[in-house]
Amino acid sequence: MSDDLFDLSGKTAIVTGASRGLGQYFGRALARAGADLVITARKLETLEPFRTEIEGMGRRAVPVELDVRDYDSIRRMADAAEKACGAIHILVNNAGCNIRKPALDVAWDDWNTVLETNLRGTFFVAQAIAKAMIPRRYGRIVNIGSVTSVFGYAGLAPYCASRGGVKQLTMSLADDWGPFGITVNCLAPGWFKTKQNEALYVNQEWVSYLCDRIPLKRPGKPDDLDGAIVFLASDASQYITGQTLLVDGGISTGATKATVSTQAGY
Repeated sequence: MSDDLFDLSGKTAIVTGASRGLGQYFGRALARAGADLVITARKLETLEPFRTEIEGMGRRAVPVELDVRDYDSIRRMADAAEKACGAIHILVNNAGCNIRKPALDVAWDDWNTVLETNLRGTFFVAQAIAKAMIPRRYGRIVNIGSVTSVFGYAGLAPYCASRGGVKQLTMSLADDWGPFGITVNCLAPGWFKTKQNEALYVNQEWVSYLCDRIPLKRPGKPDDLDGAIVFLASDASQYITGQTLLVDGGISTGATKATVSTQAGY
């Protein structure tokens, strides 16, 4: 297989939620593969260090303000991105949030905040960018989901609902836009330490419990996602659409230490 299939030179990628966390790792991986970037966050000034970093890699980085809960902000972002860069070839729909509470404590506004950000925002950002991809008959849209796209966890009801919705949304959009040369896939990370969940990793007992449930016996490292994001953004995945790619160390197999011990006795 030619290495050119993974070459993103000459392509421009939008990465939403790029002020920190996995969004920046996705951006770095795409830039290393040759892509120029449009990077977004709610506060423009938070993007400046990342813009400088990407430009230091020899790639272009255009910061644009975006609040995915605001339809007008989404339209302004799409217009600004195209005005600054011309054709947008790749969208990484990464912006998201979480509110951790027992189900009985989830408030009406908690639900709205999470679903409006993770699900409604993902759809309307994809819609805004696809409108310009369709006439060009080319596009790679990668919606960022989670292992909670296929698993449920206590204390994460709105988040699990939103990420499950992203998986289903991905399949629908793939069917809608496939005839126009646009692939739509979901990249679903497992347990990765990010700013959003770093408090969990202070509890070493919890970390040990988590690692016991992961066949590869460790949480994810951000660069574990590099190959997957470049694959889904590149022509290497040109006949793959509507799929959810779990990058989770195997936790979605449902394996546990107890079942592994039992199987070892066969």
